[in-house]
Amino acid sequence: MNALRYIAGVVALWVALSGTALASAEGEAGTMGIGAWLFIGFCALIFVAQMVPALMLLGGMVRGLFIGKEKAPSAPFN
Repeated sequence: MNALRYIAGVVALWVALSGTALASAEGEAGTMGIGAWLFIGFCALIFVAQMVPALMLLGGMVRGLFIGKEKAPSAPFN
């Protein structure tokens, strides 16, 4: 019974210590996975989607500066 307990303890210790070795990324230093690229692409998509209305608003403001004010239409019941 003690031999079985000893073997089970050694196996448990081996499994517990090998998990950290398998989780290390020394073999793939400096590389990103597909999840990181998808996250960066999603952030870029949000950025571009918010830039379109901002550029349209900026264009309207610049156009308003150079065109000037148009004459307001007269009221129909004066």
